[in-house]
Amino acid sequence: MGKGAFSDGVIKKIILSYTYVAIWIFLSFSVIVYNKYILDPKLYNWPFPISLTMIHMSFCSALAFFAVRVFAVVEPVSMTRDIYLTSVVPIGALYSLSLWLSNSAYIYLSVSFIQMLKALMPVAVYSIGICFKKENYKGETMANMISISIGVAIAAYGEAKFDSWGVLLQLGAVAFEATRLVMIQILLTSKGITFNPICSLYYVAPCCLVFLFVPWLFVEMPVLMKTSTFHFDYLIFGTNSLCAFALNLAVFLLVGKTSALTMNVAGVVKDWLLIAFSWSVIKDTVTPVNLIGYGLAFLGVAYYNHSKLQALRAKEAQKKAQQADDEAGKLLEERGGGGDDSMGKKIDSQD
Repeated sequence: MGKGAFSDGVIKKIILSYTYVAIWIFLSFSVIVYNKYILDPKLYNWPFPISLTMIHMSFCSALAFFAVRVFAVVEPVSMTRDIYLTSVVPIGALYSLSLWLSNSAYIYLSVSFIQMLKALMPVAVYSIGICFKKENYKGETMANMISISIGVAIAAYGEAKFDSWGVLLQLGAVAFEATRLVMIQILLTSKGITFNPICSLYYVAPCCLVFLFVPWLFVEMPVLMKTSTFHFDYLIFGTNSLCAFALNLAVFLLVGKTSALTMNVAGVVKDWLLIAFSWSVIKDTVTPVNLIGYGLAFLGVAYYNHSKLQALRAKEAQKKAQQADDEAGKLLEERGGGGDDSMGKKIDSQD
């Protein structure tokens, strides 16, 4: 009976894990396709990526404020003004640039090709981590990073609608996002500061909004002022922003209930689904050279995730072994102390 209960518990845990993965993939998939639909000149034809990102940040800021300050769903993190200015503001600046450039790329590139370029994220994170001394240089890991880069280069060579400006925008987005991830480790994690997604949006989203406002004034506002035919579509932009907010909550569920590595693996599945959707539904051209190149990059990313998993397991095993040694040491000390006491009592009784 105990065995059956254990099996039921394991099955329930597996089902929940797959449910969290499915929710995250669906929402991430929806946000990407929705953003492409809004920004693409051939679809909804609203090519204003800064404005769209600002709408997202305004919506997320408002919901996060109500969740933290009004309804007290989560507790705000104790933070001084100095920590906010030196830690949160730089991360907000990098996040705003990453979102701006990644959304801009959808105007020029297909969804499938953008997912292929995103395979360079581990390469960027590892390289920037080495520069900031958060990663140790290893020849084997660097060789794997080179193989991923070669795969992406082959995929780019086979792209039917290659656009240099779009590629530069997406590569810039990858670089800023990778820098943001490394800076989170340096500026927040090292100081013991951790955010759940709602608190993260509460602190970071308003900061992003301020940073985006400056380029918006000079780049998009003059064009929008001349576009007298535009009327704000509350249904389109409201549901799009709601999906973006829900995606942040899904990240919390997925990472909190499983692990960040699970999200990386789920991200690979999501990328293949998006490539298939882009080819079959949006009718983007996906060439055999695209698939060969991305297949090579995919193998490199899969090996990278496998290496991370092995390192994580080794670290956990080392931690458990250390705990066992500490407990054994304490037990020996207690027994040694007890033996000395008993010997003392015997000597006293003999006297």
